[in-house]
Amino acid sequence: MANLAAQLAAVLQACIKRSGGPKPSRAHAKTAHARVLAAGLAADTFLLNRLVELYSLSGLPCHALRAFRALPHPNVYSYNAAISAACRAGDLAAARDLLVRMPERNAVSWNTVISAVARSDSPGDALAMYEGMLQEGLAPTHFTLASVLSACGAMAALDVGRRCHGLAVKVGLDGNQFVENALLGMYTKCGSVADAVRLFDGMASPNEVSFTAMMGGLAQSGAVDSALRLFARMSRIGVRVDPVAVSSVLGACAQARTDEYSIVRAIRLGQSIHALVVRKGFGLDLHVGNSLMDMYAKCMEVGEAMKVFESMPSVSIVSWNILITGYGQVGLYAKAMEVLDLMQESGFEPNEVTYSNMLASCIKARDVPSARVMFDKISKPSVTTWNTLLSGYCQEELHQDTIELFRRMQHQNVQPDRTTLAVILSSCSRLGILELGKQVHSASVRLLLHNDMFVANGLVDMYSKCGQVGVAQIIFSKMTERDVVCWNSMISGLAIHSLNEEAFDFFKQMRENGMFPTESSYASMINSCARLSSIPQGRQIHAQVLKDGYEQNVYVGSALIDMYAKCGNMDDARLFFDYMSAKNIVAWNEMIHGYAQNGLGEKAVELFEYMLTTKEQPDSVTFIAVLTGCSHAGLVDEAIAFFNSMESNYGITPLVEHYTCLIDALGRAGCFVEVEAVIDKMPCKDDPIIWEVLLAACVVHHNAELGEYAAKHLFRLDPKNPSPYVLLSNIYASLGRHGDASAVRALMSSRGVVKGRGYSWIDHKDGARAFMVADDLGTNVGELTMFSDDVDTSGITEVHRDETCAS
Repeated sequence: MANLAAQLAAVLQACIKRSGGPKPSRAHAKTAHARVLAAGLAADTFLLNRLVELYSLSGLPCHALRAFRALPHPNVYSYNAAISAACRAGDLAAARDLLVRMPERNAVSWNTVISAVARSDSPGDALAMYEGMLQEGLAPTHFTLASVLSACGAMAALDVGRRCHGLAVKVGLDGNQFVENALLGMYTKCGSVADAVRLFDGMASPNEVSFTAMMGGLAQSGAVDSALRLFARMSRIGVRVDPVAVSSVLGACAQARTDEYSIVRAIRLGQSIHALVVRKGFGLDLHVGNSLMDMYAKCMEVGEAMKVFESMPSVSIVSWNILITGYGQVGLYAKAMEVLDLMQESGFEPNEVTYSNMLASCIKARDVPSARVMFDKISKPSVTTWNTLLSGYCQEELHQDTIELFRRMQHQNVQPDRTTLAVILSSCSRLGILELGKQVHSASVRLLLHNDMFVANGLVDMYSKCGQVGVAQIIFSKMTERDVVCWNSMISGLAIHSLNEEAFDFFKQMRENGMFPTESSYASMINSCARLSSIPQGRQIHAQVLKDGYEQNVYVGSALIDMYAKCGNMDDARLFFDYMSAKNIVAWNEMIHGYAQNGLGEKAVELFEYMLTTKEQPDSVTFIAVLTGCSHAGLVDEAIAFFNSMESNYGITPLVEHYTCLIDALGRAGCFVEVEAVIDKMPCKDDPIIWEVLLAACVVHHNAELGEYAAKHLFRLDPKNPSPYVLLSNIYASLGRHGDASAVRALMSSRGVVKGRGYSWIDHKDGARAFMVADDLGTNVGELTMFSDDVDTSGITEVHRDETCAS
């Protein structure tokens, strides 16, 4: 029997040695087990231990555990073999149960379970088990520390990692290369690069693993230059350069183009590494090939990435994804789609990364419908993917779609992050949806994101644009950190709601707080000056614009032209317009409209005709401006010609505003037959402005019949508007039909319609002061043309009248 047991032990040992080779060792294990049972040696602990080990190494962990459970008297070796089998099977609960039931635990037992748990999704459990091991008085080995340090890195548990480092020094394992490399990995993953550098510099013989870990940590922290120098040092001192080290340094090159290196230098460095790859024969390594592709793609050399792709002996889904992302980054959206089709033809099924990358490419190409198609193919989009599509909708001004997508995101229980909230707040701001904005505010408080500067900026913008300026100011005042975007949101909100003096105060505070105004800041302030018709303040802002170098910015320039035009200073507006080196359509429109609004219709037409000789193409706003100019200058033939050219020459469908301008031009000239022809064919007959314009023309030309027709439409569309009652009454009075005039006034009174009073204001040295008709300033200054002797007029810089209620 002893000889037979020895023979079986030899057979089992031979099978164990072969377990790393071909799979037939599984059959050998089962055959050997059968012979043990046939020989009546099922209770032989030594043989059963070898069987447990053989089953485990042969990929049959369930058989190993069954063999263990059959042991009548398991020993420490039995438990260790069973624990190893459970870990190999991924049954960590069984492994931990075996460890608890083990009569005498040793370092090997603990190390096996701690290592398996550390590699799982529960690194915190591995640290807890490590504490249990220490409490039993067992000293950690280099294997223990390596596993525990890996768990510390996964959890960014720097304090625990430092304690492990201290213990390694205490037990004399700090010089063990295995432990040193694990410490390097822990420090770099925890973001403590300074500790990693000190450790690396103190290593007696760093190997390729040490250099690779250190390079990766330096690159991730942004010290790309140091990472690349470390690779040069590695090669110089003769440390073996392996594919992993090459992939790490290629990652540093890819990252270099966003740091202190220019793209050109990053490419040059990458090409040097590429040459090394060819010389070392690493080109067959899939990971190295993918790293090369990634480096070229991120350096915008997607053509070189394609060459690497075509030279690779085998590719993976990662390779295809890198290529698709590369084409998307350089804006070659069609090429990215072509690669996606080729990928599927080659037998590779796109995964969620593929669709996410294509989604980003579609958004960059501003093809939101295709982006939505890609999004819908992702089974469980991450919050980043949701944000990408939400941002795309928002950027394309599809704010209602943005909100609908956000609601769908909520229904799928995807928790929003700071980017999500900021995008939705932007859409609420643009649409003026205060209630949803308040809900998002509540969600930000619940998620503890309301103090995040990105979210707080969105809240300030949303509340200010929705008319809740006071709430916006409260949020603004509570912000611990503010950037220029936040200041701009506050200034813009104040300016939009005509709180112009408050806007100027905030602009002043912004500068006093060390913030440099941007184009948005200046555009808002210039618009405030335009609303106030304040040339002195406008000139001050203009001077600051020149000082800060924004005079050639087309947005600021357009605002300045608009400001000078609204203040009636067309000479300065034209001077600045001519000074602009680059003009967009907005600048042209503001200049043409400025001429039109200031009664210089001929100049408006002249400038429009000059614009047509340039590369700038008119849009619908341009035609509103030039038709307004024609109307004010009595250029009826030109107005008709321009109107007719809109659709035929430029493909612009006339809007209600264009019909209004044409009717105004015809009405002012008394061409009422042509007016009736235009009204008959225009599609928009329920717009009150058209009928107001027609009624005003009828007043000038005493056309009672057409005036009555226009007034009836206005009584139906806008019964509380006093203008049609007053204008129709004026027509009757001018024709001597005083009875009809009285009847209209009586109708107005019976309907509770009250004519608004006109008002004027002055720029005084103590600030702007406004006056309604019949207000008293020493004397009646309703017209602001007469002042009593005791009224100080020395500080008055300008006098303005609001003509909106002149009728």
